[in-house]
Amino acid sequence: MSSDPRDESIQYEGAAGGWGSLKGMSQVFARELSTPAVLETLMRQNKAGGYMCSSCAWGKPKEPHLFEFCENGAKATIWDLTRDRCTPAFFGDHTVTELRSWSDYDLEMQGRLTEPMCYDSASDTYVACSWDEAFEGIARELNALDPKSVVFYASGKASLETSYLYALFARMYGNNNLPDSSNMCHETTSVGLKKVTGSPVGTCLMEDFEHCDAIFYFGQNPGTNSPRFLHPLQEAVKRGCKIIVFNPVREQGLVRFVNPQNPLQMLSGHATELAHMYLQVKPGGDIAALMGLCKHVLALDDAARAAGKPSVLDRDFIDQHTHGFEDFLVAARAADWGEIVRVSGLARSDLEAAADVYAAAENVISVYGMGLTQHVHGSQSIGMLVNLMLMRGNLGRQGAGVSPVRGHSNVQGQRTVGISEKPELVPLDKLAAMFDFTPPRDKGLTTVDACEGIRDGSVQGFVSLGGNFVRAIPDRDVMEPAWRKQALTVYIATKLNRSHLVHGRSSYLLPCLVRAEEDVQASGPQSVSIEDSFSHIYGSFGKRKPADEHLLSELAIVAGIAKATLPTHPKWRWDEWTADYSLVRELIEKTYPDEFHDFNARMFQPGGFYRGNPAHERIWKTDSGKAEFTNPTVMSALGIGDAPGRYHLITMRSNDQFNTTIYGHSDRLRGLEGSREILLINPDEMARAGLQEGDVVSLVGDAGDGVKREVHDLTVTPFNLPDGCLGGYYPEMNPLIPLWYHDEASKTPASKGVPVRIVRAAG
Repeated sequence: MSSDPRDESIQYEGAAGGWGSLKGMSQVFARELSTPAVLETLMRQNKAGGYMCSSCAWGKPKEPHLFEFCENGAKATIWDLTRDRCTPAFFGDHTVTELRSWSDYDLEMQGRLTEPMCYDSASDTYVACSWDEAFEGIARELNALDPKSVVFYASGKASLETSYLYALFARMYGNNNLPDSSNMCHETTSVGLKKVTGSPVGTCLMEDFEHCDAIFYFGQNPGTNSPRFLHPLQEAVKRGCKIIVFNPVREQGLVRFVNPQNPLQMLSGHATELAHMYLQVKPGGDIAALMGLCKHVLALDDAARAAGKPSVLDRDFIDQHTHGFEDFLVAARAADWGEIVRVSGLARSDLEAAADVYAAAENVISVYGMGLTQHVHGSQSIGMLVNLMLMRGNLGRQGAGVSPVRGHSNVQGQRTVGISEKPELVPLDKLAAMFDFTPPRDKGLTTVDACEGIRDGSVQGFVSLGGNFVRAIPDRDVMEPAWRKQALTVYIATKLNRSHLVHGRSSYLLPCLVRAEEDVQASGPQSVSIEDSFSHIYGSFGKRKPADEHLLSELAIVAGIAKATLPTHPKWRWDEWTADYSLVRELIEKTYPDEFHDFNARMFQPGGFYRGNPAHERIWKTDSGKAEFTNPTVMSALGIGDAPGRYHLITMRSNDQFNTTIYGHSDRLRGLEGSREILLINPDEMARAGLQEGDVVSLVGDAGDGVKREVHDLTVTPFNLPDGCLGGYYPEMNPLIPLWYHDEASKTPASKGVPVRIVRAAG
């Protein structure tokens, strides 16, 4: 029996996928009372001419599997197409104040919203209203406010067509206040990757995974967040590719996988072992770990050249395509191995072994998620990752590149068609000519900026295109009281969530179709489009009967608000655009002709159509015109370092969850079931803190700013984590994250290294 106390941790020893995945899908199907027609939708999911999943942004292959959906994608579809309905009668029975005490799960379990509603302060309820009443009421409030005081937020699910019109409406109204869910998740990629490669998105195509020899994987969990990614990972391993994982949490989705589409694997239970090495780096330790890899690659190169052998580095690529290598070379040689080991929490021998794999591989892809980026110095982590890739020319060629894994299904696409608070990223001159107006040129508000504005009263209106913003943001206990001081809140949604219960003085709840439902407008049935993580565009066509006759599409709602709010203008054709979405695609094509030429003709092309990426072609749109080596100013990406009694908390999503949507209370891939009010900690740390499994404790913030931040009644649960690291569920742990604790370059909240202390429950 092992003497390692971590062996006493709760953990799941089975594989990702397999029968557990099928059981998870079937449980949600049974609970949601979904119709047999849902099965037909699943069979069309992520296939050309079919319905594009509303869950993650993983690519859709040109030659799909028979079942081209994963556990979480199926759950999202089933969840959308539930038979349960949340009607105005429900709100007549429950005040908004009462509903605030309900859990996230119980709120969404009420089912689909069916009719537009407005908040009635006298009864403290939402009451039904007509669509015309909603549009006119919202327009009246918007026109009474300073346009600069209103925020237009978008979650990552809305289609390209809706997103384009939403951004256009905001600018016609008078601002660039267009934060989206990227601000909370992947904005560090948009800022950090653009600085060093010239591209704000990943450089890989889906087919690159068929040609790579090694994958270096940082801070992302495909088993929970993008399970269809497990298929190409499995195929890569089978042909000899080595996967090196850096993650504080030992995620089972990167350890072993049973493919539900492989009958032999399902019957035998024989899993594919995925990770060649799994290195549990400390939170914020990726910069140090990457520096260790780079330092050893340089040592290998020195030894090779001294022996008269070919250089380990791609010197031709470095000379022709990069800038800043000599300065980085000095910094890497000067880096201290003792500090690298201390900050990363990894043994030098393990880092050298990983670097040996990198140096021996002809083609390397680096994959990363929010575990790499959601830190105060997350942008520098991206810079270090790109440094490693540049050393051997692993950018801009087949089988190599940088591949961030996105969350929401169209979060990347929304940015592509204009949802951005940064005016320099949008072709404003072209919009001005096309629509005969003067777009605002000042920088808009990010998510953090919007929250600060709500807190200080400078933001007075908030329009939310999907999402659960109030539940997802940091400093929630500080933000919710401030939120209710706004003049107007508007929520476009499919189901009830916590944000809808934290409302302004005037508030509207507007129910919309889901992507899988039939969207019929004046010109007939409509299709929409989305963009995946690989910059490919896909058409999506819904066929299910809408949940209620009163529902409107997201596009129709956006156009309805815009038409009611803005003056009449011959070039602002909201009714025509609503009647025929192909006209909106023509506008997108005219605005972005290089990426979207022949948009309508190509949108249902198998495998999607590629809108292009200059960095993939080794065209570097950086200040120097080359890919940039950068020197980190810190070894730890954490903004607040270690101290006696201080831990760093990482927030995590469960296997039964997508963002703030909680499908159930099973975190099967971590061996956790039931309550979400738990604190994960390794047994060594438990012993040092005098804690026992099952103890009930509180976490308090330790940011040193004098603000009281607490989460109570957490059950101590042993779990395999690095020393000094705690784990807890998102969004339950969000009250512990200071609003100001974010990546320095992008303002993305630093949710993967939150400074906290453990406090025992009284008595």
